[in-house]
Amino acid sequence: MNNNQICNPKVETPKGMVLNDKDYISSLLSTLKQLVKNYAVSLTEVSNETLYSEYKEMFDTYSSLQREVYELMFRNGWYVLEKSDTNKISNKYQTLNQEFMDLNG
Repeated sequence: MNNNQICNPKVETPKGMVLNDKDYISSLLSTLKQLVKNYAVSLTEVSNETLYSEYKEMFDTYSSLQREVYELMFRNGWYVLEKSDTNKISNKYQTLNQEFMDLNG
C-alpha cells in the first residue's frame, strides 16, 4: 500500500477459475450502481405521483443497499480509494465557485 491509498487490510480470496466472495460482491455492487442510476433517471421522468412515490422508495432502498455493499467491500480491502491532492481540491473548488458566481452574477 502506498501513502496515497486509503484502504483496509485485504481479505484474501481463492484464485483461479472459481468465483469467490469478492467476485460475487463486485458483481452485486455493479448491478446496484446501475439500478440506482436507472431509478434516478426514472424519478426525473415520471409524471404520476403514485408511481413517483413507488420509484422513490425503491431508489432509496437500492441506494442504501449499494452503500452497504460498498462499505462491506471497503472493510474487506476489496475497494481502494486514493487520497486527493490538496491543491487539486482547492483548484477545483475555486473553479466551481467561480462558475457559481458567474451564474448568479
